[in-house]
Amino acid sequence: MQELDFIFAIAILIMSVVSHEVSHGYMALALGDDTAKISGRLTLNPFRHIDPLGSVIVPAISYYAGGFIFGWAKPVPYNPYNLKSPRWGEALVAGAGPATNLVLASVFGLLVRFGLLYGFLPETFLSIAVLLVQINLILAVFNLIPIPPLDGSKILFALFPHRLYEWRARIEEWSLFLLLIFVFFLWGFITPIVAFLFSLITGISFQ
Repeated sequence: MQELDFIFAIAILIMSVVSHEVSHGYMALALGDDTAKISGRLTLNPFRHIDPLGSVIVPAISYYAGGFIFGWAKPVPYNPYNLKSPRWGEALVAGAGPATNLVLASVFGLLVRFGLLYGFLPETFLSIAVLLVQINLILAVFNLIPIPPLDGSKILFALFPHRLYEWRARIEEWSLFLLLIFVFFLWGFITPIVAFLFSLITGISFQ
């Protein structure tokens, strides 16, 4: 039974991270950069986006060892210098991914809320929808952390005055180190935020 649950979880995760990455690509295209389109990455075909480590190995470890599922897909390429506004355009491209995850979480979360309230959806669907909401909220909140190379850092850098841009390169040099510190020591800060948003949207407690 646990294996079947994992299969559902990994399928939802892949769908969610693919939607996240494709959103980056479409936003870049809307702002004048067609790198993702030329690379054939503006597709929901998961095989164009799956990263063996982030889409399979890490999710399996997090699911069986940590009791939650987390992962990523291959980043969609884009050239910030092709964007209509390189500074704010990069922030918009970065924000498109988490925004998509929040939209998915909201839509299925409301289905859970009203499905439980009025009983018009089967229990199996509600269970899958709950998992989808959880995964997409985790992805959205985690990616909005302002640590490179996460999306939140690009949004934060867009707010930097030009005189502080040299700090961006310095911070990015330490990105892997900073990210590892957060994952291993500060991950607990994500859980209350996810739990609050989950309860707000679905009306039930986060498991």
